[in-house]
Amino acid sequence: MSHDPFRALREFKLASGKTGKYYALATLEQAGLGKVSRLPVSLRIVLESLLRNCDGKRVTEAHVKALAGWQPNAPRTADVPFLVARILLQDLTGFLTLNDFAAMRATARRLGKDPTCIEPRVHVDLVVDHQVEVDVHNSPDALRRNLELEYQRNAERLALLKWSKQAFSGIRVVPPGNGIVHQVNLEYPRVACGKRTASTTPTRWSAPTPTPPW
Repeated sequence: MSHDPFRALREFKLASGKTGKYYALATLEQAGLGKVSRLPVSLRIVLESLLRNCDGKRVTEAHVKALAGWQPNAPRTADVPFLVARILLQDLTGFLTLNDFAAMRATARRLGKDPTCIEPRVHVDLVVDHQVEVDVHNSPDALRRNLELEYQRNAERLALLKWSKQAFSGIRVVPPGNGIVHQVNLEYPRVACGKRTASTTPTRWSAPTPTPPW
């Protein structure tokens, strides 16, 4: 967080006595770059991301200035980078992503590189939701028995989940039987504010995760 071309980095104190830092959008308006306070909320969210990630490479000062000076009726002539803080996946796309990561790690090992250098750039939450079939119903132990059958049928897929959970520090897995992805996202991984250190590791989130029966 040392790159701060707009001098927008501010410090605040927490109740614990520790301090944190954030990028203040008001700095851009004070510098005459545009009526930032009048921008739609969605654009202010994107602008904060640009300001926080402005490194002169992926996000340049020109990108920040262009969005800060946004006008509703102006022609759209340039792309706007958008760097997310967290990615939410469900099993339909999540297993494909894990396969890609596993393949990249295997390739890195064959090339004599450290396979652990293959990590997500941002934190990933993978929720396996649409997988449990209903074989047993109208029984007090229906959920348990359906889950047992699920783990028997998809042992290979779930072994990949278990490996990914242990192998990647930036991937958190919510196993089957905990609800649909939208519900789980609200009850477990969602956070109002993420915490990032100066290291290159993904943002770490403190919300609890259901414990898998592994």
